[in-house]
Amino acid sequence: MTTPQPNIDSNSPESRLQAMGLVLPTPPKPVAAYIPFRVSGNHVFVAGQIPFRDGKLLAAGAVPAKVPVPLAIECARQCALNGLAVVREAIAAAGMDGGLSRVVQFVRLGVFVACGPEFTDHPKVANGASELLVEVFGDRGRHARAAVGAPSLPLGAPVEVEFVVEVG
Repeated sequence: MTTPQPNIDSNSPESRLQAMGLVLPTPPKPVAAYIPFRVSGNHVFVAGQIPFRDGKLLAAGAVPAKVPVPLAIECARQCALNGLAVVREAIAAAGMDGGLSRVVQFVRLGVFVACGPEFTDHPKVANGASELLVEVFGDRGRHARAAVGAPSLPLGAPVEVEFVVEVG
């Protein structure tokens, strides 16, 4: 299920997503005891997003043993889309109009990749999320980032992405 797209101008991030053939999903519901975002001042802290699409994980297991790198990159991209849906929800909850156009900049991404100790292509997987944000937001989408390996992630997800966004 997807949420209806708001009326958007041709230069908005929503219009860029639409031009790319992408639709923001309904923000995923938390799968444990946390909230999907926290607004503090002008920053939105987005909880870790796993690659849900249409209510199902795109893939499960460690990279590359169970999930090939190209699929892991797609998973990171889906995590970023899910996170953008959460950012849009946070902006609306804060009473701000303008949707994703209110994003001033992406401050930081944390990207976690389920993998064994021999895997060293974390940055390549993380680029799935990073490159999407730059495609949609241009220079505002550039960010500091950590790409980290983990033995496992929630629900067996191969990738998890969290971010901090400045809004105004």
